[in-house]
Amino acid sequence: MQIMSKKNSIYFQLLRQLVLSAVISAAVFAGLDYGVSCLISSYFENPQYVEGQNRKYAQKLQKYVDRQGLSMKDGEALSQWVKKQNILYVQIYKDNILVFDSAYPEEEIWEEEIAARDYELDYHSSVNFSDGTGEVYMIGGYAYQYYNYALAGELLLCFGLFLVLVLYGIRRKMAYILQLRDEIEILEGGSLDYPITIKGKDELAALASGLDNMRKSFAGLIEQEGKMVQENQRIITEMSHDLRTPVTSIILYTEILKKGTYKDLKQQREYIEKIDQKARRMKQLTDHLFEYSLITGEKKTVMEEPELYEVLFYDLFSETCSYLNQKGFQVRFQVEWLEAKIRISTEYLLRIMDNITSNLVKYADPAFPVVISSARERHMAGFTFENHVRFPKEEVESSGIGMQSMKNMTHAMGGRCVEEGLGDLYRLTILLPIIETDIKK
Repeated sequence: MQIMSKKNSIYFQLLRQLVLSAVISAAVFAGLDYGVSCLISSYFENPQYVEGQNRKYAQKLQKYVDRQGLSMKDGEALSQWVKKQNILYVQIYKDNILVFDSAYPEEEIWEEEIAARDYELDYHSSVNFSDGTGEVYMIGGYAYQYYNYALAGELLLCFGLFLVLVLYGIRRKMAYILQLRDEIEILEGGSLDYPITIKGKDELAALASGLDNMRKSFAGLIEQEGKMVQENQRIITEMSHDLRTPVTSIILYTEILKKGTYKDLKQQREYIEKIDQKARRMKQLTDHLFEYSLITGEKKTVMEEPELYEVLFYDLFSETCSYLNQKGFQVRFQVEWLEAKIRISTEYLLRIMDNITSNLVKYADPAFPVVISSARERHMAGFTFENHVRFPKEEVESSGIGMQSMKNMTHAMGGRCVEEGLGDLYRLTILLPIIETDIKK
């Protein structure tokens, strides 16, 4: 399972995408605002443009005054006209005396109370009122509306850019999700050799990794099942052949005995002995076949509680040594009692030991000792039987079903069964997983 840190999660990726998109959009907005502001300023705040606009509004003011018959002291009417125009500020002077100020439209200004100003606005124009000619000074907000339009456009553009950047990041994840969907459909079609694409280190990558591991496990199970089917077919074929041979011999010797075509009683007893040997061989083969079918047909192996190595194997090794001594074998016992706990199935372990002793009696050379020793390999522990094969090797019929049964039983307990042959030296090792260890450090 792929380990995922919080900083690689989809949540933080989305947060980073939002922050990055906001920063980029803000930078673009700042650049656009500066550039557009410079363009607007260079055109709409140009003195020639401003002067032309002021002249235009002065003419409009003259028409308004003529139409309404206004005097320079009609502050309310003048103020209303200013509010309707793109004018920010208007002052009217008569003989250098301020008589109207749009900033204070409601205040009455008397000529005798106000002295002439020491300064003048940039542009002024003469306007004829009903009470004389006045000099009109004005400041127009001619570029103001364009600044507002530009700001609205910049905000819309940058918000659109922000959405595009965020959606681009989301689209990449969506594309990966769609890719995973397509690959899962391929797996559903039975193509378990097609690998799942793993990108990144987020939740989707963890999901893809889990799917790929599941694909591999399922493919492994199918492959293992196929091998088991092939192995079963091989064993059935070999067993059929092995059973046919003694049956044929039994039928042959039985016909000879029935017809009485033997020379003497010695030959009769010899034929009866051969029938007995073949019958026992058939019984042994059927017993092995029954044992093999029983193991392969079991759905669940019943495992016992973990127990110390010595407790599990002491009595078993003692009985095995005694049995081999009775059969004329010399046993060299080299077992070290490992301080480890192992979980086993007693039924399987007894069957395995019976098969081992049976094979030793059939194939081992009594002239050499049988060596029994302990075995340890990382997280596994067990035992090893080592012997010399009879040489010249006696002809003993074997289908290999006994060895396959031992491998199946060991595998069912979570262990391994390893056989090695070095010339006439044969070694069989049974390894089982260590559940607990009591080794003092």
